[in-house]
Amino acid sequence: MANAAVTVMLMLIMAVVAETTEGAQSSSTQPKWAKKLKTRKKTTSETVTNLQFYFHDTVSGKNPSAVRVAQAPETEKSLTLFGALLMADDPLTETPDPKSKLVGRAQGMYGSSGQQEFGLTMAMCFAFCDGMYNGSSISIFGKNSAMNPVREMPVVAGTGVFRLARGYAIAKTHWFNTMGDAIVGYNVTLIH
Repeated sequence: MANAAVTVMLMLIMAVVAETTEGAQSSSTQPKWAKKLKTRKKTTSETVTNLQFYFHDTVSGKNPSAVRVAQAPETEKSLTLFGALLMADDPLTETPDPKSKLVGRAQGMYGSSGQQEFGLTMAMCFAFCDGMYNGSSISIFGKNSAMNPVREMPVVAGTGVFRLARGYAIAKTHWFNTMGDAIVGYNVTLIH
């Protein structure tokens, strides 16, 4: 019986010491510019928003919306253009018609990142300019298997109405030509 009481006492002392040590370590490693916040119960529910628009990427002609800014020494010899990096400022419209209502711009870059198959890595900000979303944006960063008819990419952030957004974008090629110009339909689901 005495052994059991001693064991329980030792376990209690070890628990108190461990808790004290853990608290001291976390406060000593916490930087001054950061603050841990206590979590609280949700008082409001998150909003789910679905957006549908068209992305117009033009690499040819006198006024392209995407231009090559860098490439690897072997890019021109690669069937997948591996190593090519393009900067884009592409219009986003309501319908596939390039003359339809402008709802925003896709600004950022994409690079050919596949050696065996044509694939892009995209880092894009979709900045909206229409209605209640004017001034708001979402950020997409991920793989775009551009030769697949339908592909999914992650939405990793947002601003304005979409602050703290996360979600996914389904891209479906609507039209493309041999010069590399394309019109892509986007169906984006956001939680914010």
